[in-house]
Amino acid sequence: MSAPSLSKACGAILRRDLTLAWRRRGDMAMPVLYALIVITLFPFALGPEDTLLQRIAGGVVLVTVLLAMLLALDAMFRSDIEDGSLEQLVVSPQPLAMLLAMKILAHWLTTALPLIIISPLLGGMLHLPASVIPVLVLALMLATPLLSLLGAVLVALTAGTRRSGMLLALMLLPLCVPVVIFAAGAVAAAQQGLPWFAPIAWLGAGLVLALVLAPLACAIALRIALDA
Repeated sequence: MSAPSLSKACGAILRRDLTLAWRRRGDMAMPVLYALIVITLFPFALGPEDTLLQRIAGGVVLVTVLLAMLLALDAMFRSDIEDGSLEQLVVSPQPLAMLLAMKILAHWLTTALPLIIISPLLGGMLHLPASVIPVLVLALMLATPLLSLLGAVLVALTAGTRRSGMLLALMLLPLCVPVVIFAAGAVAAAQQGLPWFAPIAWLGAGLVLALVLAPLACAIALRIALDA
């Protein structure tokens, strides 16, 4: 296997998934609309007090983004299983882990990246100070791909299960707790004027570890699920 053939295969997978996602632009907009609706409701439920909204803004935005990503997580491999293209990836000569990594990247680009782009707006709606917005964006840049990688492994494990959305949520939420804690801790530290690099460093370390191990685990889980 030559390096050019692997790079071409990875590029083709990425282009295919991005093209299919663009054709279903309505599905791409659902997490964004969900996040906007949830954040909009908080001031109505808690009142317009700036101090209270600022105190909870970081955690609310992070949890909202997490729940919005869960909406699209079940569909990561669904179309590939339905049309049989996932089996073609399994028997292809290229490493399955690399091909699945491209699919996870496409899922992150179409689901999490739009949420990161609107995160300054979400934080502003809860009166989050402008000086804290860059820390929030940085935390999301590290937390969301980590959630996508962890979620991909669980999606692969439940690939042969119908209506696995609730099962995925139950399995993923405990794994998301440390990610949310570190990300929210960084935002809270920035709000209080304290050093916030340590939680970001822990998120970065977790992301590096997940980038190495999650595609391999996803490939193994997918083979087990399809053979079952």
